[in-house]
Amino acid sequence: AEGLNLCTSGSATSCEECLLIHPKCAWCSKEEFGSTKSITSRCDFLQNLIANGCAGAIENPSSSINVVKNVPLSSKGSGQTHLDVTQITPQKVALNLRPGDQTSFRVQVRQVEDYPVDLYYLMDLSLSMNDDLDNIRNLGTKLAEEMRKLTSNFRLGFGSFVDKNISPFSYTAPRYQNNPCIGYKLFPSCVPSFGFRHLLSLTDKVDRFNEEVQKQKVSRNRDAPEGGFDAILQAAVCKEKIGWRKEASHLLVFTTDDVPHIALDGKLGGLVQPHDGQCHLNEANEYSASSQLDYPSLALLGEKLAENNIHLIFAVTKSHYVLYKNFTALIPGTTVEILHKDSKNIIELIVKAYNSIRSKVELTVWDSPEDIGLTFTATCQDGLSYPGLRKCGDLKIGDTVSFEVAVEARSCPAEDTSHAFTIKPAGFRDTLEVAVTYNCLCGCTGRAAPASGKCSGNGTYACGLCECDAGYLGAKCECEEGASGDMHHAMCREAEGKPLCSGRGECSCNQCLCYESEFGNIYGPFCECDDFSCARYKGVLCSGHGECHCGECKCHAGYIGDNCNCSTETDSCVSSDGQMCSGRGTCVCGKCQCTEPGAFGEMCEKCPTCPGVCSMKRDCIECKLFNSGRLADNQTCQKHCKDEIITTVDVLETDDPNAILCAYPVNNCVMKFTYLELPSGKSNLTVLKEPACSSAPSAVTIVLAVIGSVVLIGIILLGLWKLLVTIHDRREFDRFQSERSRARYEMASNPLYRKPISTHNVEFTFNKLNKSYNGTID
Repeated sequence: AEGLNLCTSGSATSCEECLLIHPKCAWCSKEEFGSTKSITSRCDFLQNLIANGCAGAIENPSSSINVVKNVPLSSKGSGQTHLDVTQITPQKVALNLRPGDQTSFRVQVRQVEDYPVDLYYLMDLSLSMNDDLDNIRNLGTKLAEEMRKLTSNFRLGFGSFVDKNISPFSYTAPRYQNNPCIGYKLFPSCVPSFGFRHLLSLTDKVDRFNEEVQKQKVSRNRDAPEGGFDAILQAAVCKEKIGWRKEASHLLVFTTDDVPHIALDGKLGGLVQPHDGQCHLNEANEYSASSQLDYPSLALLGEKLAENNIHLIFAVTKSHYVLYKNFTALIPGTTVEILHKDSKNIIELIVKAYNSIRSKVELTVWDSPEDIGLTFTATCQDGLSYPGLRKCGDLKIGDTVSFEVAVEARSCPAEDTSHAFTIKPAGFRDTLEVAVTYNCLCGCTGRAAPASGKCSGNGTYACGLCECDAGYLGAKCECEEGASGDMHHAMCREAEGKPLCSGRGECSCNQCLCYESEFGNIYGPFCECDDFSCARYKGVLCSGHGECHCGECKCHAGYIGDNCNCSTETDSCVSSDGQMCSGRGTCVCGKCQCTEPGAFGEMCEKCPTCPGVCSMKRDCIECKLFNSGRLADNQTCQKHCKDEIITTVDVLETDDPNAILCAYPVNNCVMKFTYLELPSGKSNLTVLKEPACSSAPSAVTIVLAVIGSVVLIGIILLGLWKLLVTIHDRREFDRFQSERSRARYEMASNPLYRKPISTHNVEFTFNKLNKSYNGTID
């Protein structure tokens, strides 16, 4: 293929330098080979060297692997010789590595059946745990019965803790020395505070566990956090006193209802000396350094737990679950379960945690050298390969999983250097020891000839080249330093018209002597290359994950890109369901890039608008609540729905803006539910207890509704008529009043009025008694 030839462009000046450029580069040690102008032609791909006539004189070492110990895997754990149980194969491998030449080997791991179990129960005996103490007084018998269903070889131990008996963590005034509960009305009597107390070494006599528990009384400390991390460390490192067996699985159950003190908290009490990670149990089996050493750090806890193959199980109350869940990410090999406030579910919790531990295998690496690159490819029970993954889950006891481990040396250490590292499944005592030696020297180097005539007697002949003594130059050391002339300058130009030695060196005896630079090395036959002019990321050359060769970054194993800032590891992209980026994106540089519209989150696990999301949640509801649907098989349901927290309610609340409302038909009814993505990565599903159904209206209801409607309309119309009549009458009356006020006659002279008495004047003449009268008659 055409393009840049890494081998010839690397400007190697010796066989060893050539081997470092690329694992496919080879060196020709033949004396008469290549151009007299340049020595880089000796370093080339194998096929090119053969084509150029160097067959039989080629140095091209390769990496090799030798399996030193390979005992087959065991199928059962309990027997007469537990130390013979093998859960990982091979057990010892020797590697001989050429830098850049990756070699790989396969590791198989099996969780054997009936493996011995040592369980140490570590309990918080602060005052708030009083009701828990009452409920575990017969725990030993019940727990042994349940655990013997899983293993025939079970042992149980017991220890307790409160906190450091110094101020401000505990009550230290003289009046509280014997009874720190004095003056506390709710619980007036308790025992003095203590850091950690080992009460029962691991034993198969579970009655003794019950006896020790029944003897215990609670204590009281001053602040809310407890000194549990002190107790965990002592239980882990005091192997002889606790009684941990080498051939058993080690479980440490830590029960508490509050947060722990961590490193540097001890400064509040004047404790400035960091924890030394050693056992400090005195003859009374009490933690004697409680008032001298600070609390241990999370890193120290993780180191000591892994060193002693201990699985730590946090059994904590619901209010502190998230905190301890975060601890599990920082302390490898730990799990966390929710403990009821009265510890009634402790047996169920322990069995569940044990099954969870036994259902997964994760490889850890101890003492890996910095110049060694490791990549893992897991092949789990589904038969698929997962590059970049070093763990498998959803396993059954007796299942075998395999891992392809690729090893690559990034550089060559000093001569005769060897390294070793260990590959170990988390929580297992079984290990794979890997011994590493380096194949960095060419065979021809061992045949070097000092003061050789081939080098004009002024140098050492090795691998087809002369290594000139001080003060001499030239392909055959024929020139002394300082000799120069115009006739030789053409040999120091990369091309016609270009500056001598690329402007970064001086031409002497047909060769360029490159200047020194404060930034790094300048090299090449024309000083055209350097190891500092490569791409940088955040100011770091090749991101710290590669080497700069002639302006180009050569990335270490596991990194790609122009500046080697892109990791090829995919561990961080695998979601809880085992899919890459939840099946909604791609893993780019160790981070998920969501490709599904509407998907978001670190693993693209959140996607309210994705098609089929409600359908996926519906499948989990049907299989978990009603044992129906396409996931009705229990194992399938547990596998696909392990992160779903389902709650049933009578009335569905839909006021949460982050909750997504879903519905689906069920027998002419509608089942509604909401789901909410939690910060822990789980989904909270809230489901109606019964589907919402609508019933057909009855005939009586319809008739009554019609009659009621007619009557109501009639009343409304009647009311409107009455309103209109009233308005009309008022208008007429107002008009009458207006006309009356405009009348022009007076009330006293009504022309139509007639008096009831009329008066008339009549003129007449008559005689009366011979008298004549003229006048009127009234």
